[in-house]
This record gives sequence, C-alpha cells and structure tokens, in this order.
Amino acid sequence: MNRYISIAIVATSLLLTGCQSAYYGAMEKVGYHKRDIMVDRIEDARESQQEAQKQFSSALVEMQALINHDGGDLQTAYNKAKDEYESSQDAADDVSNRIEKVEDVADALFDEWQSEIGEISKASLRRSSESKLRETQRSYQQLVRTMKRAESKMAPVLTAMKDNMLYLKHNLNAQAIGAIKGEFASLKTDISGLIKEMNKSIEASNKFIAAMEEN
Repeated sequence: MNRYISIAIVATSLLLTGCQSAYYGAMEKVGYHKRDIMVDRIEDARESQQEAQKQFSSALVEMQALINHDGGDLQTAYNKAKDEYESSQDAADDVSNRIEKVEDVADALFDEWQSEIGEISKASLRRSSESKLRETQRSYQQLVRTMKRAESKMAPVLTAMKDNMLYLKHNLNAQAIGAIKGEFASLKTDISGLIKEMNKSIEASNKFIAAMEEN
C-alpha cells in the first residue's frame, strides 16, 4: 500500500512539472519502471478508445433523433445533438493525448533498452536481449499503426458533425433538417467504420499487453 501511495505522490508532483525524463527517473526509484508505465498507458489508451466508441455511438443516436424529429421542441433536440458532438470532440482529444503518452514512454523505454544492451558483456545474453528488443519494437509499431488508423477515422466524423451543427444553428427548421439527411447516411457509415477500427485497436492493445506481461 505504501509503495502505491509513494508512486501516486511522485507521479502527481512530476506530471505537474511536465518533465517526462524526471518523471520516469523518479518512478523507477520507487520500483515503477518504463515497461510498467508503458503497459499502464496502453491500457489508458485502450480505455479512452472504448469511451470514444460509446460517445460516438451516443452522438449518432442524438443525431438520428434530430433527423427524425417529429413534433416537440426542435431546439431541445438540436441542443442534445450539439452537446453530443462536443463530447465526441473531447473524447477524440483524449484518445489522441493517450496515444501521444504511449509514444513518449515507448521512445524512452526503447532508447534505454538499446543503451543497456551495450553494457551486457556476455555475447549470448546481448544477442538475446537485442532479439527481444527488435521483437517488442515490431509488435509495438504494429500496435501504434493500428491505434493511429483508428484515430484518423475520428477527424472526418467530427468534421461532418460540426458542419451539420453549424448549418442547422441558423437554419433550424424541418426543411434544413431534410437537407442534411443525405449527409447523415454518410455519417452513420463513417461512425460504423470508426467503431470497427477502434475494435481492432483495442484487440491489438490487449494482445500487446498480454505479451508484455508474459515476459
């Protein structure tokens, strides 16, 4: 328990300073290595994608309700859809931020690993560590490609949502809603594709985490 309290205190204080190298060094002193941080950050990125999936799905539901609006307060339906768009933007920003954090610690881990391989005097152990490093890097690069492919699907969806919200903001009537029905069909397809790519990224994260925890 005391170890985790120490980790939390160190993490909070150093994250506030924004110095990642100092953060990694201090965390290592309390037994929390870059490898552990990397796994945690991949888990965080995975969770942010899961939350983004839910959020984009929720936004789709509210957009559908707005498009199919039949009676009642149109402004209320618009406001709900707009709120969901803004929440989707926040979710997308969180995904991107989490991926950046994964990349930062991965670079630090691989640089450290490569440097320390040179300190191993026994050739067989050095070759084994070098081989494991290359294997881990390949798996990591594949994971990041999958993460970024899913991340790239968010921007077109958010742009379409924003366009619809801005168009309706000053033209909030049945005719205007009818005008964006075609756009909504395309948006629905894009969100479906986004969710599929995120599922692939989540699966890749699970696989990478399992491999890291085995070794």
